[in-house]
Amino acid sequence: MRSLSLFLTAVAVLWSARSYAQSGIQDTSITIVPITLSYAYQLPNGDLGEQFGANNNLGLSASVKFKSNYLVGLEGSFIFGNKVNDRSILRQMTTSNGVIVNQDGDPAKILLFERGYTVLAFAGKVIPVAGPNPNSGILLKLGGGYMRHKLLIQSQNDFVPALEDEYLKGYDRLAAGPMAMFFAGYQHFSNNRYINFMVGFEVNIGFTESLRPYNFDTGKSDTDTHHDGLNGLRFGWTLPIYKARDDRQYYR
Repeated sequence: MRSLSLFLTAVAVLWSARSYAQSGIQDTSITIVPITLSYAYQLPNGDLGEQFGANNNLGLSASVKFKSNYLVGLEGSFIFGNKVNDRSILRQMTTSNGVIVNQDGDPAKILLFERGYTVLAFAGKVIPVAGPNPNSGILLKLGGGYMRHKLLIQSQNDFVPALEDEYLKGYDRLAAGPMAMFFAGYQHFSNNRYINFMVGFEVNIGFTESLRPYNFDTGKSDTDTHHDGLNGLRFGWTLPIYKARDDRQYYR
């Protein structure tokens, strides 16, 4: 029994030492799985800027930040806005009075919106020059993926034959293609898990092509490659998932 008692005592001492040796988030860089819900206010440029004005963007990302402070992850975002610069798309069905009429000959209320999404993979690094712990600091990310966007045309309660079903596809300017992303900002992980956020400036550039074989308003196909930029400030709230340090003490 004495041997068993000595053995259990030794195990307890070693386990206690291991517990004290573990580092917490406030002590050193640790592996963290951040899940971030974010919002960005974006200004389009390039060919996209000719079509649309400023838009909103909701994003969701999941990544792994390693002890080295390098990180990899996946991100998706939904693009939406109501500022449409190019309203000439519907000029062929607009009367001399500047209205579009429904099937009954009455003015129809036509609403135009921007809709789209992005999906991408990214890699990056946290540089711990500021913050409450070595897991916080300057956040740099570089990624690549897929961009898709279109003009959403809604006729509300009016029935406009030229803007129904398959005809609508001749006006919506649906386009998609590969994209690249660069983000520079700040990532904050609190020591108590309660205040965790990221904020920074984001640059997106897409190389899109039309997915429609024919545009009704121009009377021809769009075969060009478009350079679609989206730049803006992104802010996100982060849920960090990591193993907490074991601060328990063991006594015999």
